[in-house]
Amino acid sequence: MKDFSIKLAHRTGELARVTNALSLYGVNLKSVSAMRLGDQAMLHLIPDNAESTRSALNAANIPFDETEAAIVLLENRAGELTGVASKLSEAGINLEAAYVIGVSDDLIELAIVSDDAKKAKRVLE
Repeated sequence: MKDFSIKLAHRTGELARVTNALSLYGVNLKSVSAMRLGDQAMLHLIPDNAESTRSALNAANIPFDETEAAIVLLENRAGELTGVASKLSEAGINLEAAYVIGVSDDLIELAIVSDDAKKAKRVLE
């Protein structure tokens, strides 16, 4: 599963500019995370189609980074994220982003974006 990270200026209309570009290419978003960092914003998204997402962002001249995300299924209870963070830390893997991509009953599906996706997947299996 691919994670796309996009740095934006923190100003009105930036999110709409990105989502409009994606919608023109028929991209459906499975998950989105966005936050302000001073005068900038960071948008992370997991689309249903990475190729269409690349095409849409390139056509709209929107710079992005694309990274493989490790997906982990956790029980919805206290301490589960601590276990994931500890395993990554012990393996020397630096976390770049983590966000929920699905919830079902007592389970949470979490996207983990790190500096070493292959190693993170092995560690979290």
